[in-house]
Amino acid sequence: MDYYATIAGHFQSTIETIALSADDLAGPIEGASQMMTRALLEDHKIIACGNGADAALAQLFTCNLLSRFEHDRPALPALALTGDGATLTAIGNTAGPNDVFSRQLRAFGQAGDVLLCISSAGADNSLLRAVQAAHERNMEVVALSNSGGTQLGTLIRTEDIDIRVNSERRPHVVEMHALVINCLCELLDLSLFGPYTQD
Repeated sequence: MDYYATIAGHFQSTIETIALSADDLAGPIEGASQMMTRALLEDHKIIACGNGADAALAQLFTCNLLSRFEHDRPALPALALTGDGATLTAIGNTAGPNDVFSRQLRAFGQAGDVLLCISSAGADNSLLRAVQAAHERNMEVVALSNSGGTQLGTLIRTEDIDIRVNSERRPHVVEMHALVINCLCELLDLSLFGPYTQD
């Protein structure tokens, strides 16, 4: 069987999604980077969460801040609520799966922190409760959402930012969210440390 057509079709479809999204997403991405930059300059942190593939993206974002994106620089305070399996299963078994993120946010979240909530599919209750918990802690929220994320959208306040990818295919939404995360990391480095100059 010749898989070239399938592979080329996926590449082409992804390229089209990116091309059609650039104008719509540039403004929200810029706004989110400014929100996160302000929080970091004021000694606050960014907390990220998501389920499944979105959990991996949350960890990608925080490891880029804690380690490095492209160039060496000081670590930036970021926390993924998805990385501790023991904590997730303990909360899931006692408080229930809907509270795996909100319970952690009530413990770690502080006023001025930013929640990065990633939802490439319909937002389930754990993400909705995370946003509610963030608001209770006077945190701002950046949502990476999708065209079907209407429930999550109802929780987004005017001071929050919703970076919504309009694609019917979840794989393309995940790809776009990864691209957005890379953009955010690059903008944060640029805003906080200036252009990179190689000696």
